[in-house]
Amino acid sequence: VQLVESGGGLVQPGGSLRLSCAASGFTFSSYGMSWFRQAPGKARELVASITSTGDITNYADSVKGRFTISRDNAKNTVYLQMNSLKPEDTAVYICYAAIAYWGQGTQVTVSS
Repeated sequence: VQLVESGGGLVQPGGSLRLSCAASGFTFSSYGMSWFRQAPGKARELVASITSTGDITNYADSVKGRFTISRDNAKNTVYLQMNSLKPEDTAVYICYAAIAYWGQGTQVTVSS
């Protein structure tokens, strides 16, 4: 099993980033997927989740209306579109598959 995140980086407040998580080694279309984040000195928190078919999504209150989770089962990839980014969104963003497997994470830094 492998989950490889990409798309992180440095962005100014109000900017946007799109994270990707490419999955392999399991039947991607059968499992829900989630994005978590962890800021320095803070607990890991759930940001967004999506069902296996993509018909149901859930978001943390702190990102509702700004972030969108989606998936492409043909490409074995889950995405996180992040708009109107704030400095408090700075964290390592980690992909999670409902087979209890974590990716390594990608750093997102929101700063002017």
